[in-house]
Amino acid sequence: MSLNLEKYQLLVTLLLEFRAGISTNQIVAVELHQRLAGLKLLFAEEIAPLAEEDSRIQSYKTEISKQLRLLEVDVMFLQGARQPSTVQTRLKIISDRLNTLIQYGDAILQQQSPD
Repeated sequence: MSLNLEKYQLLVTLLLEFRAGISTNQIVAVELHQRLAGLKLLFAEEIAPLAEEDSRIQSYKTEISKQLRLLEVDVMFLQGARQPSTVQTRLKIISDRLNTLIQYGDAILQQQSPD
């Protein structure tokens, strides 16, 4: 597995772990911020600088960057939620956003995997 592929695989793995924690309601707000910060750092330092020959992969990276910023906003809204129903709605939105990010990561892995 190439080094670039390993970085994308790590991103997808972290996203899957994040989603698993959300779905079991085991993550507290502080941990959400820590996981999100870790994801953003990995993306900014390890993945964003990678030069991509395939324009589709570059497009996925742009979308991942956008979705990570939106995820950050979703986490802030979750912190402000006071009603249990609002918390559940926010968790669903975060889970959906994580699903989208995982799909982008999987698409990149499929593009880069040797045929």
